[in-house]
Amino acid sequence: MQDTKKPRSGFASLAHVGEEDEFSIINAIGGVRGVVESMLPGLVFVVVFVVVGDVRVTVAISAALAVVQVVARLIQRQSLAGALGGLVSVAICLVWAWTGNDARDYYLFGFITNAVYVVLLTVSLLARVPGLGLVIEFIRSVPTEHLGAWLREWRDDRPLRRAYTIITALWTAVFLLRLAVQVPLYVTNHVTALGTARLVMGIPFWALAIWVSYLIVATPMHRHAAARAAQG
Repeated sequence: MQDTKKPRSGFASLAHVGEEDEFSIINAIGGVRGVVESMLPGLVFVVVFVVVGDVRVTVAISAALAVVQVVARLIQRQSLAGALGGLVSVAICLVWAWTGNDARDYYLFGFITNAVYVVLLTVSLLARVPGLGLVIEFIRSVPTEHLGAWLREWRDDRPLRRAYTIITALWTAVFLLRLAVQVPLYVTNHVTALGTARLVMGIPFWALAIWVSYLIVATPMHRHAAARAAQG
């Protein structure tokens, strides 16, 4: 019988490493369509702004593209939440660029989200409860009760906690690097360079970080899953 299981993407692809033998980086970043849909709005924004040099026209064309993407998903009866989720983030970027009449403001929301991630992940490292471990284990099993036991179940596995700590530090570095490269371009008003950096440090960096994270957590997660199965 054909396997119709939906491929897992994002951190959900890491959450089941200990239970499945195969890991697909393409699926992890949302498949070919996911990559195209993620990069297309930013690419169109940069290209149109370079060609026409008008923020309002650029925003209008980018907004039309975003709507078309949502309509296409709905016609194909895909998740409404998934379709609207991407639209909301793009809409915020476009609204800020429109209201400020400044193409640079399209990238402000990205700066804020990256900064928030840095703060949250750094706090989690200082608290010795690595944020990526929380996310992955939450996806694996939602702690509806006995939170303390849920935390101990994976935090007491020292190799697994160490792996989670390493990848949490890795992702913190990714978000910091994005800010270190892109914020100076924003401040100096290099819009084209900023848009290019945003594209290069978007999906490609995400894919690389996911792949490295998999290499780090795969072995301890397999061992943890085997030990849990042995305990019944």
